[in-house]
Amino acid sequence: MEENLRAERLRKMEDLRKAGLDPYTNDFRPTMTAAEAQRARFAADEDTLKGAIAAGREDIQLVTGRVMTIRDSGKAVFVTIQDRTTTLQLYLKVDYVGEQGLEFFKKHVDLGDIIGAMGALFQTRVQARNEKDGKGHEVTLLVGATKLQAVGGDAPRMPSSLRVLTKALHPLPDKWHGLADVEQRYRQRHVDLIVSPEARMKLRRRARVIQSIRAFLDGREFLEVETPVLQDTAGGATARPFRTHFNALSQDMVLRIATELHLKRLVVGGLERVYEIGRIFRNEGVSRKHNPEFTSIELYQAYATYRDLMELTEEMLHKIAVDVTGSAVVKYAGKDVDFTPPYRKVALGDLVGTHLGAGDQSEIDSVVKGLELALGHVVSDVEPLRLVQKVLSNDEYTAALKELGGAVDAGSEMDFSRATWERHKADPKAFYARLGKLIDASLPRERRRDLALYLLFAVFEHEIEHTLWNPTFVVEYPISASPLARRRDGDPAIVDRFELFSAGMEVANAFSELTDPVDQRGRFEAQARMKALGDEEAQAVDEEFLAALEVGMPPTAGEGLGIDRLVMLMTDSATIREVIAFPQLRRA
Repeated sequence: MEENLRAERLRKMEDLRKAGLDPYTNDFRPTMTAAEAQRARFAADEDTLKGAIAAGREDIQLVTGRVMTIRDSGKAVFVTIQDRTTTLQLYLKVDYVGEQGLEFFKKHVDLGDIIGAMGALFQTRVQARNEKDGKGHEVTLLVGATKLQAVGGDAPRMPSSLRVLTKALHPLPDKWHGLADVEQRYRQRHVDLIVSPEARMKLRRRARVIQSIRAFLDGREFLEVETPVLQDTAGGATARPFRTHFNALSQDMVLRIATELHLKRLVVGGLERVYEIGRIFRNEGVSRKHNPEFTSIELYQAYATYRDLMELTEEMLHKIAVDVTGSAVVKYAGKDVDFTPPYRKVALGDLVGTHLGAGDQSEIDSVVKGLELALGHVVSDVEPLRLVQKVLSNDEYTAALKELGGAVDAGSEMDFSRATWERHKADPKAFYARLGKLIDASLPRERRRDLALYLLFAVFEHEIEHTLWNPTFVVEYPISASPLARRRDGDPAIVDRFELFSAGMEVANAFSELTDPVDQRGRFEAQARMKALGDEEAQAVDEEFLAALEVGMPPTAGEGLGIDRLVMLMTDSATIREVIAFPQLRRA
């Protein structure tokens, strides 16, 4: 069926060429958009227009657009065209375009064609949709309505008042249903945008979100910069990178997983307020909230702390919501999300402890307690063991497992003991109680506290973050979950950091930056150890960044904000695919 329709349209295309008309011309310029036509002054009805034509006072306009509907009533045809702004009705009447012109249109123009039309604007009466509506009027372009083409004049050939500018060889999907298959909507995004005003709205709002961010930061003397996408070493986040090869240098490269480290090097260089809006690439799964290629903004401000960025974030998100939607309260998934400052602020330990019915755990420093709270509330029963291994050194981890009576399997994934877990998994509660006691007896308070909070962080990610609806700042993260953040003065197990959650999604992540190059090297080396053990998300030591830190970075706070998720909120989109023009799909 599709091939038959395409063959018919190819024939019409050739007929146009035979008539001396280019079906893919580029010599027609509109004088107004459809939206401007809707706002323009025009005749009250066709009789008024006839009088203006007769007196030579008609205001002739040229419009362009894609044909979306055709309604043939014999001696007249009503056509709806759509341009970048909205739709406009065209009226082709035999009195104005002549028999030849009307027949030309019916034979050569199809739904989906892009046309140009010349005529004058007036109002037509439209049938009521229901009794409450009553009869209304619709702005319409009367095609061919010029003094020479008025009733009694010589009607010219159709192409002088209506032109085919682009002949479409494929029909559009049904106007009322669009592309029913969601997968096809994303594969044929160009068609989806033609038939779905909502899809076009979301991309327009996306642009307005970015414009609002730029205006906000530019007004605060931030400088927009660009940093490399191709990098020697992936850094600035914990994620698996995409890998490629630079032939000219015979060198393996990665696509960036964050813009952080290069931006901080610019701060070292004296650009004390910088930001970048750019594409980030993480070789991860696809989900409702994740696309492997996404857009973020990262900003850095010297002589500021994460608390300063809390205030900046509240002001910026409030401004974005008002700029884009007209209100600080936006609708998402049928519920209100209120971006009016101030936002709720809550410590990670308090949030998790309350959720588990254990009371505020902000001061937790017992690994026994952390393991007890985590068991049954993370992705799997073996997950706490994996988290323990990430925090302990290889020697500490091996010694603990041997003490528990299990051999360490050299070379196994993450080097955790499968033998030990298999032996104890029948009673994980007792196993973790014994493991926790060994660790609590061997580690200083700072490290016990870090590990305990790290276990609570896993609970938060698994069970709590998706429940946070109105904007909420979560603070007091453990150092093991924050390898680039500054330690808290007086409590070095936690860092000066917040994550912002709204509508069950992480929207932003910010912290006071670690400026101590010795401390930073130690944390990089800890990540490199996990990388060597098989953790594909851990990163290597970035010597260039460390060299920059040794030159000296001023006290600084930095933040990353996910633009795609923010646009989801501003457009009430259930999936990230809706707000990305071309989301990643499996090859058809």
